[in-house]
Amino acid sequence: MALSVVLSVVGCGGKHIVSSYSRPQVLERVLARMGYSIQVGAFSNLDNAVRLTKSLENQGLYAYYFVHKTGLYKVRFGNYPSKGAARRKAESICAAGIIDKYYIVNPDDYAVVKERKYGRKYLRDEIVETAENFLGLPYQWGGSSAEGGFDCSGLTMAVYQLNGLNLPRLSKEQYRIGIPVKQSQLMRGDLVFFATSRGKRISHVGIYAGNNKFIHAPGKNKRIRTDSLSKRYFKARYAGARTYLK
Repeated sequence: MALSVVLSVVGCGGKHIVSSYSRPQVLERVLARMGYSIQVGAFSNLDNAVRLTKSLENQGLYAYYFVHKTGLYKVRFGNYPSKGAARRKAESICAAGIIDKYYIVNPDDYAVVKERKYGRKYLRDEIVETAENFLGLPYQWGGSSAEGGFDCSGLTMAVYQLNGLNLPRLSKEQYRIGIPVKQSQLMRGDLVFFATSRGKRISHVGIYAGNNKFIHAPGKNKRIRTDSLSKRYFKARYAGARTYLK
């Protein structure tokens, strides 16, 4: 099941020159899979999840909170190579008095692993479903305050990581490591990039949802929403697309 998440991230801009390529016939996965993560909390009040997230960030940990299928808010952080490494980190945080209970998220729990059982379309659908659960959340550049929110690349990174793929943080990095895709060959779950600033810098990114639509965090004081690639604004600033999926 897809999850709703609030993530603290840095800005999504960066210098990268736009170019276009054709989509290769055979794709190789270019993203590392997520390892073991630590999950903590079970809050009915969002503010409590926000405070715990900030406490973890103050310890130098990347953390985000999300709505669990139970309807409670939970917090997740870390990407560890083994269950033992994750447990040791969790115990150290317990000793510091920041958390008291925790759950280790197994890599087998992610959609990218379940894809082997349910087929290639499954992962793409899960990525889009996860993104759809973000609709209506507030945009905030950097996503660094207690009010929460996403910047554009923070949204894409959160969606991919929740499905088991370690997408990097910045849009320029996401653009650089992905496999080029022609607009006519876009598939659900691919990322679409835009040059919304001056010149040809990659400065915006969204998740393609099918039917010429994409989900993105559009700008300051706006909420995450769905837009069309056919809109004049986005059509004029479209810079290309990338895939990381089969």
